Amino acid sequence: MRPDDFFLDTDTDDPWAGPRHTLDEELISRVSAGTIVDRSDIEVAGALARLVHDEYEERATSDAPRLNDDGARATLRALRSVLSRLGITFSPPFEDFTSFYKYWRREGMTGSGSWAQRSEYLAGLFNPLHETLADLASGAIGTSLAQPATSHTRTGWTRVDEEVAELRRHFQAARSPQDYRNVGNDCVIVMERLSEVAYDATRHLAEATEEPPVANTKSRLDRVVEVDLAGSSNAELRKLIRAAIEQAQATKHRTPDRRHAGIAADSVILLANILRRVTEP
Repeated sequence: MRPDDFFLDTDTDDPWAGPRHTLDEELISRVSAGTIVDRSDIEVAGALARLVHDEYEERATSDAPRLNDDGARATLRALRSVLSRLGITFSPPFEDFTSFYKYWRREGMTGSGSWAQRSEYLAGLFNPLHETLADLASGAIGTSLAQPATSHTRTGWTRVDEEVAELRRHFQAARSPQDYRNVGNDCVIVMERLSEVAYDATRHLAEATEEPPVANTKSRLDRVVEVDLAGSSNAELRKLIRAAIEQAQATKHRTPDRRHAGIAADSVILLANILRRVTEP
């Protein structure tokens, strides 16, 4: 489950504008009441926590969230409800966008650099929650996919871990060619999350070049390998990682059955754990 699953696409009067995303109020109400039967509370909580974090950050930094004040209040209330069922206490000092605005003004998060202050505050509030939910998901999801050779069940990159959990869940349930193609799409999303967190422009951007976009995962991750694993002693490791990148790049069109989907998924999970080790200080 992902944050966008809490929205509905509704048509607008403007044919050029495309569909409008509106909050699925019925689904949010069912989350609050605990009446979703086809999703676990852990799965719902992970997606909803990311949605609430992202929307409040939009309000704090760009004032362009998809939710209005009522939606902000409803989603935060639903999040607290599902977390309570999981035995997790989460008590932010606000209940909607209006009270959040009052809070950050009262706490002096205004003036020069205030957007960064508010973003850091939200990260400090939500990131421990994301990590707790990722730990729960790692223990709750049975899988036949690759597991890292470490005592840690996740990378520590929360957005990567969230998508890997989705990948494992979808692979476990996949039965049809369409399901396996969706596993391939999940692999692409994991690659993009890796592209976001492993690549650091201050370190990896080649001189006199423009920064490649996040979706250009091959270029960005290849630079990570080139910079962080320089030297002849790392030649075999560079070869291994680049092969994994090539395999992962091809996943969208090569997952017609369980074997190919599983190899694709194993490749991106392998890549995620290797890159985490490579980029550790």
